[in-house]
Amino acid sequence: MKVEILTTPDCTNCSVLEKMLDDLGILYEVIDVTEKQNYLQKYKIMTAPALVIDGKLEHIGIPKKEKLLELVS
Repeated sequence: MKVEILTTPDCTNCSVLEKMLDDLGILYEVIDVTEKQNYLQKYKIMTAPALVIDGKLEHIGIPKKEKLLELVS
């Protein structure tokens, strides 16, 4: 499973999502969409964080812990 967090510089909500994934022991890649704007075009997001799993946009914002567990299991 490939997990990516689409983020922007100084995004506090992105840090929250990263911590949630860390606590679950889920490996992920952080993608700064200001540097890789093709992600903005591909997923058509207007806010961060966005959670992409196996190339599919699964959630925008911070999911509840139960929802996150569902997405990564």
